[in-house]
Amino acid sequence: METLLPLLAAVIGYLIGSLSFAVIVSRAMGLSDPRSYGSGNPGATNVLRSGNKAAAVLTLVFDALKGYLPVLAVNLWGARYGLGEGAAALVGLGAFLGHLWPVFFKFEGGKGVATAAGVIFGLNPLLGVATLATWVVVAWVSRYSSLAAIVAAALAPMYQLLIWEAGATALALIIMALLLVWRHQANIQKLMAGTESKLGQKAAGATPAPGTSKKHPHGTGPKPAGHSHHHPARKK
Repeated sequence: METLLPLLAAVIGYLIGSLSFAVIVSRAMGLSDPRSYGSGNPGATNVLRSGNKAAAVLTLVFDALKGYLPVLAVNLWGARYGLGEGAAALVGLGAFLGHLWPVFFKFEGGKGVATAAGVIFGLNPLLGVATLATWVVVAWVSRYSSLAAIVAAALAPMYQLLIWEAGATALALIIMALLLVWRHQANIQKLMAGTESKLGQKAAGATPAPGTSKKHPHGTGPKPAGHSHHHPARKK
C-alpha cells in the first residue's frame, strides 16, 4: 500500500498534466490549433504567435497551475497518507510527463516549460523564484523564449544542489531538465542557424485576434476583367 499510493498519485498527476490548455483555450476562443502553425508546439509562446495575448496568458497560467497544484496537494495533505518529498517529486514529474505526452491529445504535447515552472514552485518556492528570474533575464536580453527556457532548465537542478540539497527533488529536476532540453532540439538548431522566432513574433497560418484583420471593402476574391473603381480621397 505504501508503494501503491505514490504511484497512484503520480498517475493522477499525469492525467492532470495531460490537459493541453494551449489547445483547449485556442478552441474555446476560436483560434487555430497551436500545433498547426509556428513551432507547432502547444504552449503559451506559440499561442502568443496567433496575436491573441489573452489566449497566451490563459495558456501560461493553466499550464503552470497543472504542475503546481498536484504538488501543492501532496505537500498539504500527503503527510497523513505517508506521502512526503519523494511522492511530491513523483507527482510533479508525472504532471510534466503528461504535458509532454498527453493521453487526451494523442500524446502530442508541448515542451513543458510552464508546467515545469509550476512543479518547481510547488517543490521549492524559492527555487521557483530563482529559476523564473533566470528565465526573465535571458528572455529580456535575447528575446528568445526557447533560449531562456533551456538556460533556466539547466540551472534549476544546479541551484537545488548548490543551495539546498540532493534528494528526490533534485532527481526530478534533473530528469525534467534533460527532457526539456531534448524537446528543444529543433529550437537549438534554429538558434544556431539564426532562424529562431523571437518573443511576440507572429506566425504565418495563425488565426488573428478578433478585430485585428482588415478586409478590402470589395472582398478578397478575383476581380472581373476591366474592373476599376475609385476610392474617396482622404481629407487633409
